[in-house]
Amino acid sequence: NSIWVSTDHDEIEKVAKQFGAQVHRRSPEVSQDSSTSLEAIKEFLNHHHEVDIVGNIQATSPCLHPSDLIKVADLIQKEGFDSVFSVVRRHQFRWSEVKKGENKMTEPQNLNPAKRYRRQDWPGELYENGSFYFAKRHLIEKGYLQGGKMAYYEMRAEHSVDIDIDIDWPIAEQRVLSFGYFGKEPLKEVKLLVCSVDGCLTNGRIYVTEDQKEMVSYDYRDIVGIDLLKKRGIQIRLISERDCSKTLSAMRLGCIAKVSATNKLQVLEDWQKDMGLSWKEVAYLGNEESDVECLKKVGMSGVPADACAVAQKAAGYICKSKGGCGAVREFVEHIFLLLEKVNSARKQ
Repeated sequence: NSIWVSTDHDEIEKVAKQFGAQVHRRSPEVSQDSSTSLEAIKEFLNHHHEVDIVGNIQATSPCLHPSDLIKVADLIQKEGFDSVFSVVRRHQFRWSEVKKGENKMTEPQNLNPAKRYRRQDWPGELYENGSFYFAKRHLIEKGYLQGGKMAYYEMRAEHSVDIDIDIDWPIAEQRVLSFGYFGKEPLKEVKLLVCSVDGCLTNGRIYVTEDQKEMVSYDYRDIVGIDLLKKRGIQIRLISERDCSKTLSAMRLGCIAKVSATNKLQVLEDWQKDMGLSWKEVAYLGNEESDVECLKKVGMSGVPADACAVAQKAAGYICKSKGGCGAVREFVEHIFLLLEKVNSARKQ
């Protein structure tokens, strides 16, 4: 009935509202490192007496699909369950732990070694995957997320992604692009990347010699990234608010460029129309306020790590690399991941 984000962070509140969610400001008491989701939900219910069912969706499970949530809501609203939680089937043999110094042997927990299954012939076991917990109000007020008439909802293994430690991030990024939910509109293959020169391809610094010649620096990894795009048949065009034609000529990138661009969005629209592309087929890498409208328009948008705040808010992807320090190459890799998603969808 309503979507809420529970947080004590100003920036998260802004982003949540930007995407149409309502915000519940957590109190300091339930915003500690040791605070549990249940404590935050109980506090929320104290302020919202109209709520009788809560679906707690974990932000650390980014492959959740709307179709799963609709089915779970039906289990509670139409089939009378008091709580429903997500599980995934795993085929893992468990053994008892033997602590260091103990004179014990390990014991099998869910298998008979004398009649060992091939794992593909074994039905496996159900494990909570942490994607969501749905429960009626009366259970939560008693301090439970699971109880009463309970049901589990088995999710597909490829949708069961849990970000718990740092190493989970790159795995999750790959899974999301392969199996994540991208809305009802089919994905389009990127055919054009437009990149802002100053602050993206370069670090934005301009060095002036005594004879008033300008010099800039760039990262060779970014040049390799541009070459990789070209080999995949994707066009790259460059755009700049200042006249940097001599610099671009010296870099020998072989890309169409528009310098002294006073209206970047107009230039982008002209290129998009001339090439006969939909906006879903255009990617844009920018870093300044002048790039914001372009970032909002395209199908795939990105900014370097040191982009200005308004550009970061408008972008779909924020690079870990700074401008002129590999951000272009990183965004190119991100585009390649999307292309893998498109190709996977076509095969299906």
